[in-house]
Amino acid sequence: MAAGQLYITLIQPDIVWEDKAANLEQYEATIAGITGPKQVVVLPEMFSTGFSMAPKRLAEPMDGESVRWMADMAVKYRCILTGSLIIEEEGKYYNRMLWVQPDGLIGVYDKRHLFAYAGEDQHYTRGERRTIARVNGWRINLQVCYDLRFPVWARNLEEEYDVLLYVANWPEQRSLAWKTLLQARAIENQCYVVGVNRVGTDAKNNNYSGDSSVFGPLGETIWQQTNGVACHTVVLEKEALEKVRTNLPFLNDADKFMLL
Repeated sequence: MAAGQLYITLIQPDIVWEDKAANLEQYEATIAGITGPKQVVVLPEMFSTGFSMAPKRLAEPMDGESVRWMADMAVKYRCILTGSLIIEEEGKYYNRMLWVQPDGLIGVYDKRHLFAYAGEDQHYTRGERRTIARVNGWRINLQVCYDLRFPVWARNLEEEYDVLLYVANWPEQRSLAWKTLLQARAIENQCYVVGVNRVGTDAKNNNYSGDSSVFGPLGETIWQQTNGVACHTVVLEKEALEKVRTNLPFLNDADKFMLL
């Protein structure tokens, strides 16, 4: 891997409803089949269960089976593995995105914006802080699904990050919003945006078209996959990002504010 490059592998699966064993098995087969460098491998939101409102039955502690599986995969394949799952901590439930490194370190981001339309706010506790992960000089802002609709939460203040990463279970009926907002976040924050979604149908008859996407800092489409299970690696270039920010220094003129 050349200096200044970041390899991100997007896995767009058909999640088996609330069947952790089946899902983890299919992910391991997919990860094992990745050719070329494995640097950051991204799974979708609630990758082990689907978007379930049954945390009392499905939640795991931070030393649970799915977290241990992520750690084992990170070590075995020498990669960073990320995605969200249902976590229980101190009697509360979280839709938690994990950033699992092969050296054993685990970063966490708890979903800030809970999807009240589906009752997520009735079952889960919202997060209170952003998480910026770091790898080889790159800074990556971790976000989950519904967070995408709230641009203030993602605002790139003083070039705080280089990549905005969303994992989701975003239904097909609102796919236009998904694709449009991902592109908008790239343009307004002058960053790469990566969105990883699922396909298939869940137990509530929600259909998912995937539309996992990568956009460049000018909003250009680098990769997008509509429908079908997919596993694709993109290479992001730091030099290209810095050139955009130098030639078009729009972030310098952004409004200054503080989230309370």
